[in-house]
Amino acid sequence: MIVSLMLATSMCMQVVTPEVTARIAKLKNQITVGVVGGSDLVKQKEQLGEDVIHTFDYSFSENGLVGYHNGECINKTSLKEYVGNDKLNKFINFTLLYIANLDIPIKRGTFIEFRQGMLNVSPIGRNCSQDERDDFEQYDHIHQVRAKMVNVLRAQFADYDFTYSIGGQISFDVFPTGWDKTYCLKFLSAADFDEIHFFGDKTHVVGGNDYEIFVHDRTIGHAVKSPEDTLRLLDTLFP
Repeated sequence: MIVSLMLATSMCMQVVTPEVTARIAKLKNQITVGVVGGSDLVKQKEQLGEDVIHTFDYSFSENGLVGYHNGECINKTSLKEYVGNDKLNKFINFTLLYIANLDIPIKRGTFIEFRQGMLNVSPIGRNCSQDERDDFEQYDHIHQVRAKMVNVLRAQFADYDFTYSIGGQISFDVFPTGWDKTYCLKFLSAADFDEIHFFGDKTHVVGGNDYEIFVHDRTIGHAVKSPEDTLRLLDTLFP
């Protein structure tokens, strides 16, 4: 049996610990190990190390719209080419105006991050500090800032066929329907892998950025709450 393990990067925006790195290295002697996240490759390197495309057998950033296998690029898909500049401008202008009129305790900078295959929208702005990030997460949990914003955008741009995926602490991703984390599965053929185990934390709510791949018929989903929780489960499944 050939097994693949896919880890979500959204479980913790902190830098990966030496314990996790060591466990991944050990795991690669047993099975194929990959990582998939909504953030771009730059952020993935900040979180998992500059050598992430070699640390993992498969490295998928932006849900797999940018993909590497054994250090070699196997895919790059462009949102700009797929959607078109005019439609993107309309969406971005409306979103920035919405944020400008949004009454929240703190705003910083980089409210929209344009990535290779998606837009990342942050009401507080991605330039916030870690403490501000933590505070906004708690504020958003109570006031549902991101969820309300997604509902407005979904109604305003119903003809765009966009999917909105809330993940992490401060932002949500916007991409064409079908470009969620299940996108990476097309590079893991059923002929090559008998089982694909997926570990993520945003798994149980439609719109959470791990939900679609967690419930996909090709994956065995595992809901985890932290890197430590992941390590404990890995020790049980792959001793």
